[in-house]
Amino acid sequence: MSLATVISRARLGMEAPLVSVEVHLSNGLPSLSIVGMAETAVKESRDRVRSAILNSEFDFPARRITVNLAPADLPKSGGQFDLPIALGILAASGQIPDAQIQQMEFLGELGLNGELRPVPGCLPAAMACGRAGRQLLCPRANASEAALCDRAPVLSANSLLEVCSHLAQQTLLSPTATQPFSVDTSGQLYGDLRDVKGQTQAKRALEIAAAGKHHALLFGPPGTGKSMLASRLPGLMPPLTKDAAIEVACIQSLTRLSRPADETPGYPQRPFAAPHHTASAAALVGGGSNPKPGEISLAHHGVLFLDELPEFQRQVLEVLREPLECGAIRISRATAQVEFPARFQKQYQ
Repeated sequence: MSLATVISRARLGMEAPLVSVEVHLSNGLPSLSIVGMAETAVKESRDRVRSAILNSEFDFPARRITVNLAPADLPKSGGQFDLPIALGILAASGQIPDAQIQQMEFLGELGLNGELRPVPGCLPAAMACGRAGRQLLCPRANASEAALCDRAPVLSANSLLEVCSHLAQQTLLSPTATQPFSVDTSGQLYGDLRDVKGQTQAKRALEIAAAGKHHALLFGPPGTGKSMLASRLPGLMPPLTKDAAIEVACIQSLTRLSRPADETPGYPQRPFAAPHHTASAAALVGGGSNPKPGEISLAHHGVLFLDELPEFQRQVLEVLREPLECGAIRISRATAQVEFPARFQKQYQ
């Protein structure tokens, strides 16, 4: 067999559109070309995939290899296609069976020694995979994050060799246990308002703002405790529901590769975003060639604290107008339009 197809997922805002990684081996001078609107990081996977296959004790085909990332009009970025490209080459060359490949989706960046490294956006991909009724295989470092989605069985591995052993039915990977829904309501992440001595009126105002989802404007001389009080507002707000916690986790998944080692696995608390007053409008709204959420979206279901409000540039404050009106941030591109949520509680100083 000289043709193989492996299913993966791209990143487009909060969505994870399906990508079919098609690999074809043909006669000709040995080469590896990647087509399908792939950005630089994706094209650089040629060297990573070649070294990973050889260091995993497989043979790299000395043939003309063409990799197509379909659909061709969808931008692809990042190293998450390394694993599906490597599996497609091995399946097309007959080194691994392809019986289970069609029922699974694959994400992961490969190291030169064949190890699997974490990638951003694993949770949105897991949710899309669950809706499609397939299994997701991701790096072990992304397993706890992907397990927050209970709609799709999640498998994880540390290396390309472990993935191939599972596909060959030699050493099967165990599904990652889903995380039971539990959100820490102790407020220890931001501090407890009960620890604040005095400031009776300010504390009462924050309690009213938290109960009614109101905005608040805190003003006073420096050192009176405005930032300290605002940072304790998330502890006054009601716990996140499961759907809201997953939305917050999806946004956080787009901005980091994996959970920190010292962070307890599970559903996130209400976020607290406090951008510096020198932040630009793009930092607040988000965007870029590969759209990423800004501080407004990172405060989704939580608190956006604008410390030293008069120091912000006027054009930066003006970008808050549309998110407050429509509750979402839409970033248009030549090929697609992505949307990030923007519902938040604002705390101003």
